[in-house]
Amino acid sequence: MIVKLIIEYDGTDYVGWQKQKNGKSIQGEIEKCLNKIFDKNIKLFVAGRTDAGVHALGQVAHFEIDTKIEPKKIGLAINYFLGKENKIVIKKSSIENKKFHSRFSAIERIYEYKILNKRVYSPLLLNRMWFIPFNIDSNLIQSASQVFIGTHDFNSFRSSDCQSKSSIRTINKIEIIKSGYQITLRFRAKSFLHNQVRILVGSLVNVGRKVWDKDKLIQILKSKNRALSGQTAPACGLYLKRVRY
Repeated sequence: MIVKLIIEYDGTDYVGWQKQKNGKSIQGEIEKCLNKIFDKNIKLFVAGRTDAGVHALGQVAHFEIDTKIEPKKIGLAINYFLGKENKIVIKKSSIENKKFHSRFSAIERIYEYKILNKRVYSPLLLNRMWFIPFNIDSNLIQSASQVFIGTHDFNSFRSSDCQSKSSIRTINKIEIIKSGYQITLRFRAKSFLHNQVRILVGSLVNVGRKVWDKDKLIQILKSKNRALSGQTAPACGLYLKRVRY
């Protein structure tokens, strides 16, 4: 049977989702637990491989297993073995049909990027948001963000390490939510390029600080030149909020 997991984690102390030799990964820690539960090596497939320091509120992964254990108890068992030392929790475990694939069945991924915009940083929000002590106009960001809605070649807004064959992506919606000192940028698309959201955020912050304007973003988008776009925003502010199927 196909078991689907909905996962929440704080990515601060991990090398990212994917297993690597140089540190703890989200995938690696969960697979260790599955090995203990089922006494066999089990590979997890994931909706989106988050980078080091990136968090998730609704990451989705799946694996295939032949077992009589109730699906909801699998999540509880994983949480037991994860223990308190891991900042990972299985929010839900359930059975899916055999055609389900956490990555390829997804119709939309929703990412949020959180900015703390105030003069003095908060130690309680360290590694949770991008702290920016300079004034940011969220209305300017909202207006400029609409440049990216629709299907475009986002080559200017992807990492040099991006392995995708095509840089063409479709962004369905971008929302800017301001609440007190917090600014949240919410991006919705079927898929994103490597570091795309973080580079878009870095570029939009330049607009919010009145360093650039909307026309500048249009020029950068048309240029297809990564060297012209903004900085890659820190990983700590990025959250995979939800995956829709």
